[in-house]
Amino acid sequence: MARQKSVKKVVDTVAAAVEDAAGDAVKAADPVALATSIAVPAVEAAVQVAQTHGVVPAPVKRARLPGPVRFALVAVLSFYLESLGRSLVVEYTHGELAKVARPASSLTQTEALALAGWKLFGLALGWYGTYDGFDLAALAVLSHGPMAYLISTYYGIRASTAGAYLAVEVVSTFVPFLLLRRLSGAHSAAPGIPNRDIVVDRQIQVLTSMLSALVYSVTLFLACRTFLPTNFVLHFEGIRTIEPVQDAQLFSFNRPLTLILCLLFGVAARTLIFTPFVTASPTVKDQEVAEFDPATATLGQTICWNLWGYTTPTKVSVKRTAVAMLFAGVDTYLQATTVLSGVDSYGAAVYASVWVLAAAITGLALRYVGSV
Repeated sequence: MARQKSVKKVVDTVAAAVEDAAGDAVKAADPVALATSIAVPAVEAAVQVAQTHGVVPAPVKRARLPGPVRFALVAVLSFYLESLGRSLVVEYTHGELAKVARPASSLTQTEALALAGWKLFGLALGWYGTYDGFDLAALAVLSHGPMAYLISTYYGIRASTAGAYLAVEVVSTFVPFLLLRRLSGAHSAAPGIPNRDIVVDRQIQVLTSMLSALVYSVTLFLACRTFLPTNFVLHFEGIRTIEPVQDAQLFSFNRPLTLILCLLFGVAARTLIFTPFVTASPTVKDQEVAEFDPATATLGQTICWNLWGYTTPTKVSVKRTAVAMLFAGVDTYLQATTVLSGVDSYGAAVYASVWVLAAAITGLALRYVGSV
């Protein structure tokens, strides 16, 4: 009843304002003034009374495509951008990568399906795992960066060419997600998220990125000083040189490209793992984990608690570290065996293990820093 009276008052007030304004405009014999004098007071009166009496218009609902349809658009757009980008790189570099790559005709149907299926799996994991564009871009760097390092350092491919291929992979995953999914609160630093001050702090961003880059640099250095030279000689038949392995330095100061790539790995690891970890909100299950009593729990509950009895932020860190390890390993293996000529499965697996180990150690280091 009260709402009906409020609506009636709105109507009466607007009508009175229109009547007064129209009378004045008619006397002036000005059609433009008539239209303006009717519209403006009407709107102003409606807004004023609506705000006073709490009468507000119903919100306009925006049409939104269903989730599966949007994911299909993401997949199509990603494959298209990747194909277009690679074609442009081939034209710009005059087919430089073809000197060390397998001919496209030599790929078996199984290998081609494996490459396409794995990319589609990565997009699906990102979409249904609620990752955003920055997450997918970081994952692309961590999973395709090892290939860029390999071809630019040991196969004589120019750094610009290797960087162009890496950029294509990043853009082809970042842009579709940016267009069809909004950024997460963690990456947009939305007000109200936990530990927002940590996310927006530039010094912390730099230090965590440097820590991750250091882990990658040290891991790569130790691999170069131990088993990588032998692995390259025995299992990478078409490799041009192994000199960079033999004169590797701890922080790669003698190899600017390697140093830059390690810094990129550091930024990507911080983006994918650290930022979502420190901004993860506690849930009800965290209280259950804290109150777990092994004396009254069943054997199954105790086993589950020992295996997965972590808080929500820790679970986020573990999951994302596992994703980084998985994609660094599988992508590096697939690219080495299907793109480069003369690389056998064992050699590719050994090389991929370096990057899997680096991702694992980086995740543990970021987990430790974030929990301090």
